[in-house]
Amino acid sequence: MRNLILKAAAAVIALAASTLALAQADWPSKQITIVVGFSPGGSTDFVARIMADEFRKAWGQTVVVENKPGAGGNIGANMVAKAKPDGYTLLMGSVGPLAINATLYANMPYDNIRDFQPISQVVGAPNMLVVNPASLPAKDFPDFLRLLKASPNKYFYASTGIVTSAHLSGELLKSMTGVDVTHVPYKGAVALNDLLSGEQVHFMFATIPSVLQHVRSGRLRGIAVTTTTRSASSPDLPTIAELGYPDFEASSWFGLLAPARTPKPIIAT
Repeated sequence: MRNLILKAAAAVIALAASTLALAQADWPSKQITIVVGFSPGGSTDFVARIMADEFRKAWGQTVVVENKPGAGGNIGANMVAKAKPDGYTLLMGSVGPLAINATLYANMPYDNIRDFQPISQVVGAPNMLVVNPASLPAKDFPDFLRLLKASPNKYFYASTGIVTSAHLSGELLKSMTGVDVTHVPYKGAVALNDLLSGEQVHFMFATIPSVLQHVRSGRLRGIAVTTTTRSASSPDLPTIAELGYPDFEASSWFGLLAPARTPKPIIAT
């Protein structure tokens, strides 16, 4: 009897292994969801939708982007961390939920190291300091600082959420230059809408892809970029580092991840 049980167990294990191998070989055979922890219209969402289009072409499967904003990206990241590790739920992650938040939140709903299987970094992007020229008529960075220092507490800066790269860039500006401005956090790309209106907020640090079209149209004015070298997309804009603050550096990155324990053949594909 014991031998029969062992043989039956071995047969079940072999069948499960062959079924898993077949599932991996056939991947993808159904819809794939890329989760974004921010609202539509922001840089993370923008990058995810570009990737989704390319995946549809490559695999012939439906690939959807699902926005789960909140908690600085933690809600969306946690959804993927707890998802079935079969390759059909992926995360377009970013520096906030995968690096910054773990150092600032006392209790995280997921482990940013153990709960994900990295697939690839997708984009690295500097932030651009942009102003609404109607409500903050700064011509360049020295003029920007002059206006802020002349009127403490008058100006408000937007961010895409608390402890996001946009928020921390603003706090870095405050600590290095001594300007007295007020932070207004939003849930994702809504911040840009208010900046464009100029009624609630006056400037922000934003990833270049999200604001470049508005800078080119004149609705916003680019003041400087936040990396130590100039951006190829805006080579005429100086870096804050070269304008007298050599230690000023802040940037964003985006990467594609799967839940931990996702099979290696799927990650490779």
